[in-house]
Amino acid sequence: MAISNSILHEVRLFEEKGKTDVNKYLKPSFHITAPIGWINDPNGFSLYKDEYHLFFQYHPFDIQWGPMHWGHMKTKDFITWQHLPIALAPDQSYDKAGCFSGTAIEDGGKHILMYTGTAEEIQPDQSTIIKQMQCIAIGNGLDYCKLDNNPVIDETLLPDGCSMEDFRDPKIWKEEEAFYALIANRSEDGSGQLILYQSLNLKEWKMCSILIKNNNEYGKMWECPDFFKLDDKYVIIVSPQEMQAKEYEIHNGNGSLYFIGDYDKNEYSFKRELTGVLDYGLDYYAPQTVETKDGRRVVIAWMQTWDNNINPNYFSWSGMMTLPREITILDGKIYQKPIKEIENYRHNPKQYSNYELSGQLSLPEISGREIDMEFEVISGNYQSVEIRLAANNEFHTSIIYNNTTNILTFDRKYSGLRKDVVCERQIKIGYENLKLRIIVDKYSAEVFVNDGEKVLSSLIYTTLEAQNIVFLVEGTIMVNINKYDIIVEQDD
Repeated sequence: MAISNSILHEVRLFEEKGKTDVNKYLKPSFHITAPIGWINDPNGFSLYKDEYHLFFQYHPFDIQWGPMHWGHMKTKDFITWQHLPIALAPDQSYDKAGCFSGTAIEDGGKHILMYTGTAEEIQPDQSTIIKQMQCIAIGNGLDYCKLDNNPVIDETLLPDGCSMEDFRDPKIWKEEEAFYALIANRSEDGSGQLILYQSLNLKEWKMCSILIKNNNEYGKMWECPDFFKLDDKYVIIVSPQEMQAKEYEIHNGNGSLYFIGDYDKNEYSFKRELTGVLDYGLDYYAPQTVETKDGRRVVIAWMQTWDNNINPNYFSWSGMMTLPREITILDGKIYQKPIKEIENYRHNPKQYSNYELSGQLSLPEISGREIDMEFEVISGNYQSVEIRLAANNEFHTSIIYNNTTNILTFDRKYSGLRKDVVCERQIKIGYENLKLRIIVDKYSAEVFVNDGEKVLSSLIYTTLEAQNIVFLVEGTIMVNINKYDIIVEQDD
């Protein structure tokens, strides 16, 4: 499939040239990052011809957000990724202000991308109207052509009173002979809702229902919906904006929630049974899932939020994704664990079994900035335990567990930041003993608590010379520690 569009051709050349100036050894080794410029939401996470494709919101010309393109990568194992040329550029009247987020499926040997086109229209009084519309591009895993009749869903298919400016991020899937799209929208009450549409040919669509409404319960606008069956339940994922804090569960600003319930395919209705938080960390937004060939449900997200941009301004790239995770339902809520394929990249194992920790100490060979470490308290009489990551005499990031209050704290205030941003987050743990799995990849830490019941994802842009791991215990504990180096050679 030849690319004749000059705008897309030029931006592909720009990206290819810019990548040669980036020192890959200063970038994370097994997390997706921007080739150059800026990335945010993951898009089009999908299986196509036995490979997993991930697209992403992308502004290659600057390390700040700008007119959105779709960057593109693929993988066979979720750990090593191959960069592919940019898939979409804002080059049509209906997407000239940006090709916003969306999803993808394989159908009939073709790779179908569904995305939000955004356009700004100047009115006679010089005011500006922003319109968001749903569009489709079809390709072969490398090159994509936008449909001639785009946009396929616009404001004419919205219920009365709903926003045409906040109408985005379609989740597309196919059941039997029909295609469906679940699209985020701002309702007449100013908060989010998800609208379900159906098509038989990808070109003509009709509205089926408003599947779920926020009713101003969780923030305002909901972004980046996902919808899938997991075991015998259905799951909706959304990323609410402008949330207000609720104890240890909901934090202020932008976050990601899931709803577990039942879906009636005949009535196009969803009955919510449980609401949960997908990630409790400082940097997590816009998750998107894919079903693997062996039936696992895998989720990936942008490891940042809009209010907390701490990317160093001397980097030539901005933004990274979380490590892909496998999600399951256990005891009625979602559990997450790191993608199992990471175990193929574990090297240099170091184990401490039934080992006593007290006071402040470091352990031989327990260090590094590209690691997978399991830490379990098996017994002890103690008030607190702290693990300091990416540590030296000047910097560290702390994971602190208070055994009296059962509060786990992630704190990066001493990580080298020079911006006044959120640095601390706390969660409540309902277990007597602590079990953590900590994955660090240079500038990030992902903490899986008690076998993935809760997860915290956060960025730590500490200088890479800070390699130490330090333990501080008020009291005495007996622990099991398993630590591995993760060694990955990424695509240039």
